[in-house]
Amino acid sequence: MTAQLPLLRRYPALADIPRASFGAFPTPVQSVTMPGGALMIKRDDLSGTAIGGNKVRGLEWLLGDVQPNQRVLTVGPRGSTHGLATAVCTRQLGARATIVRWNQRMNDAARRVDARLTRAGTVFDAIWVAAAYSVAGSLRLLPRVRWIGAGGATPLAILGHANAALELIEQVARRECALPSTVFVPLGTGGTAAGLALGFRIAGVSTRVVAVRVVPKAVGRLERVLRLAHATARLIERRTGERVPRVTPMDLRVEHAFYGGKYGKPLREALDERPLQFTGIRLDDTYSRKAFAAATAHVASGAERTMFWLTFDGRLLA
Repeated sequence: MTAQLPLLRRYPALADIPRASFGAFPTPVQSVTMPGGALMIKRDDLSGTAIGGNKVRGLEWLLGDVQPNQRVLTVGPRGSTHGLATAVCTRQLGARATIVRWNQRMNDAARRVDARLTRAGTVFDAIWVAAAYSVAGSLRLLPRVRWIGAGGATPLAILGHANAALELIEQVARRECALPSTVFVPLGTGGTAAGLALGFRIAGVSTRVVAVRVVPKAVGRLERVLRLAHATARLIERRTGERVPRVTPMDLRVEHAFYGGKYGKPLREALDERPLQFTGIRLDDTYSRKAFAAATAHVASGAERTMFWLTFDGRLLA
């Protein structure tokens, strides 16, 4: 199964890295007509059966060698889709997950994710980020614990997102969609944006990634995303002995205008979501609705071949 991944066809030596299988790839591309033109949507909400969303791609690599007697430990805010995806995927491997979470502004989607999280894994609560990391630091000292940082934004996980870009390029080659000139994706810890930008550089296409910031500026910085992309390129080089192109600011930019003032705070402006009515797509206020707003504004400006990368599994709202 691993040989089917576009990234492994490009770099066969990466097949030596253990990888679990949670996903249903390739995820489809759908086009909807928005005011101003067409918007392509990469349906990563359908990336897995037990749970979808962008985190599945990274967790396949992060959890590749986890054993049933291990405990996977991670951190995140209340309502963290990363925390829930980690717990669900860990359980599929017969292992256990512990999530240490801190308080954040809650919206409807975050509350629903949070309720599922308490059923999927062991949860420890802390008020502040620093307190959560302090608790996690103590738990990391226990035996048979596998640590994953917030958001899972590590070079190993980002391999999954670089593969996603190559997956899209193969869909373009099969004429399932046009090559997007611009891809809009939410910017949290930055792993998805870094991987997509790196994958497009590896493919040699001119597609530009617009990372729509949904976190404070201290986290959602261009420099951070570039560092993640460079670190992943170096990982590939160490494993394969091949030169890997680097992501530059020409390949990636951060969009700040749709932050909404706070992580998890809904946008005040109403969006026209009627074109999504019969697609099965449902957006959340923390991540996907903000990236969708940026993408639709881009389309309304007259831009063509725009893609919105849907990272939230709307089935969590059912």
